[in-house]
Amino acid sequence: MFDKKLILYVLLGISGFAIWNAWKADYYPEQGKSQSKNQSQEIAKVDNKPNEIVGVGAQIQKAPKTRLVKVQTDVLTIWIDTVGGNIVRADLLKYPDVIYQNKPVTLLTDNADRYYTAQSGLISDIGPDLNNKVGEYIAAKNEYVLSPNQDKVEAKLTWLTTNGLSVIKTFVFSKSKYVVDVNYDITNNTKQTWSGKFYTQIKRKDFGTKSGLFAFNTYTGAAISSKETPYEKISFSKIKDVTKDDQGFIHDTKGGWAAMQQRYFLSAWIPNQERIYRYFGNLNNGIYTIGLSDENVKLDPSKSVTIKTQFYTGPEITENLVGLANGLDHTVDYGWLWAIAIIFFWFLKKINLFIGNWGWSIIILTFLIKLAFYKLSESSCRSMARMRELMPKMQALKERFGDDKQKLQQATMELYKKEGVNPLNLGGCLPMLIQIPFFIALYYVLMGAVELRHAPFMFWIHDLSAQDPYYVLPILMGLSMFVQQRLNPSSADPMQAKMMMFMPVIFTLFFLNFPAGLVLYWLVSNVLSILQQLYINKKLAKR
Repeated sequence: MFDKKLILYVLLGISGFAIWNAWKADYYPEQGKSQSKNQSQEIAKVDNKPNEIVGVGAQIQKAPKTRLVKVQTDVLTIWIDTVGGNIVRADLLKYPDVIYQNKPVTLLTDNADRYYTAQSGLISDIGPDLNNKVGEYIAAKNEYVLSPNQDKVEAKLTWLTTNGLSVIKTFVFSKSKYVVDVNYDITNNTKQTWSGKFYTQIKRKDFGTKSGLFAFNTYTGAAISSKETPYEKISFSKIKDVTKDDQGFIHDTKGGWAAMQQRYFLSAWIPNQERIYRYFGNLNNGIYTIGLSDENVKLDPSKSVTIKTQFYTGPEITENLVGLANGLDHTVDYGWLWAIAIIFFWFLKKINLFIGNWGWSIIILTFLIKLAFYKLSESSCRSMARMRELMPKMQALKERFGDDKQKLQQATMELYKKEGVNPLNLGGCLPMLIQIPFFIALYYVLMGAVELRHAPFMFWIHDLSAQDPYYVLPILMGLSMFVQQRLNPSSADPMQAKMMMFMPVIFTLFFLNFPAGLVLYWLVSNVLSILQQLYINKKLAKR
């Protein structure tokens, strides 16, 4: 017999398995299984480690203001260190760090406690960069501002040698864009062929991640791309392991990109997609590195060449990323139910275009989901209503057979069959099971969609992506579960009945720290289920 206890254990088992898979996929991602040996190599020892390009030294040194070049657009404020020509700070002007405050999110910084910078360069025997030292550039100005009537602004850094080799590193910023074009114009007026290594890398500490039983987070870590695997997570733990084992992470592929991602925001180097690059990772002094290099840069005497790359630093918005490189839009972390989540969010965005409030959009989307599964829910509601009618007969069977559980189970199943009751629908567990993928998908949408960050609903709910500050929604959700239980037939087994009584309390505690938008979805779904059950009970009572 399919009793509530069995169905409850199945439900909890599937939920736990889903959460475990999501956590494992985030923190212990597997490498692609179909990569060829030429495109990708497993972690292996190498003599000349590709992950040791330019380190940060034994100690992190914050760049003094005298070395900084400031560039401001309508969406970004960037600080570039003339030593190395690296981006050492990036503020996202459209995204406040704290709701209702003017201080913007600082995504990149060379502060020691939250070190997170973007570096690129050219290594050769004569520079600009050496194996253990970065080049010193000269800037024409120390500040550039994109005026309202401009579409672009350029910041140029120059490096020269006395024998005729020059490098001009140009940062091109565009209006309302988070992607920066970084170009190297190399001119060789020497009498010898110049050869060097071009590299880009992102360095950051592991900060801002939470841990604990109820602290589920979106992915924070590195990621790379290849033709076979457009999006591959390289977790901090993986970088740590390969460094600890004195092994170098190698991945040779055409094009691709290298990124560091966190909740809502992303930094990524996107090179020329027609060249072959070697991807690498490293952990040094508590700083994780992900990057790529091209070791075949050559320039004959009296020749010039331009190396072009792009750097993105900003919000994880699909529309911003999809055209930059293949797979980069997958960094918008919707978890292992990515396919369902993007459809979910597409509908949510369309509704919000008309409603103009993300909270009401979630309510309407919940209604549409319930409408789509109305027939299935109706079948469950009818079964539960019929079960209430059968309770006297089931109690009589229990008194008749006493402790003979085998005969009691057989008689109960015969009663179900005679009365046309589907035991799989008892307690409404089947519709709840079907809702789980949508629940998890919406969870990742609310956790990962920057569009919902700081999105207000009404009254005290000022941020749907954060927990309810007064826990009103979780408590209401728990009460709605209690009402649902009162409408359902109670178990004949006293132990099962007591267990079910504690479920609203357990779920309420579980939902306390969940995003308010997610709790709103579950609350509205419960209320609609209650209304549907009352409606069906009323119809059956008239018969």
